[in-house]
Amino acid sequence: MLSTSLKPMSEIVRFPPTILPETFVWQNYLDTIQAFPFFKYMGNTLFITGFVVLGNVFSNSFIAYGFAKIEFPGKKILFALVLATMMVPGFVTMIPQYILFTRINWVGTYLPLIVPAFFGSAFNIFLLRQFYLSINNELIEAAQIDGANHLYIWSHLMVPLTKPALITVGIMSFNGAWNDFLGPLLYISKEDMYTLQIGLQSFSNQSTTQWNYLMAGATLVLIPSILLFFFAQKYFIEGMDLTGGTKG
Repeated sequence: MLSTSLKPMSEIVRFPPTILPETFVWQNYLDTIQAFPFFKYMGNTLFITGFVVLGNVFSNSFIAYGFAKIEFPGKKILFALVLATMMVPGFVTMIPQYILFTRINWVGTYLPLIVPAFFGSAFNIFLLRQFYLSINNELIEAAQIDGANHLYIWSHLMVPLTKPALITVGIMSFNGAWNDFLGPLLYISKEDMYTLQIGLQSFSNQSTTQWNYLMAGATLVLIPSILLFFFAQKYFIEGMDLTGGTKG
């Protein structure tokens, strides 16, 4: 991708192909940014991604706490049903969701891309529940003796103790929303609301694809994900440890 982004089109279509560019065309990056409203689309993507990350971290941690630390009738059955939703492919629910959002007049807005994040996802709930289960119940009992309710316990005890898992959920949510192409393609119709992934599609049509510009744009879009993982990889690795978030 990086090599192709620095080649002229004449070199890209050459056979046999070259691994490294014979001529480094840095102008491809400037041309890519100027080919469509790059920074406008980046702002739109950041807007959607920010709310998706916030919604996923908040909702999944809140729901996971209930499954891990609160006893209520039918909890095991309900949790099994939540996990069972992971077996349903997203393409199965795509049309019913689109019909639903159409009837409530959300198509053409960012709401179909943002609001579902505030209702949890099975994998993230499972991940966070494992961490909450590892926390000793004596902490909760001591807080309840002092008069704390479950909302206070979740926000002041559980959330700080499970920071690696929450950061993991945040990283995966960021990557999912930042790189989402199908969602914006379905629900966004106005050009000034497009995301970067839709903008990159402008370099490809039925007759030809401008591979040098497309790869340059893809490289620019990939940079935030790489930087995010680079700076948060410690927490990401800790967060994927499903044996629990605390020790001792």
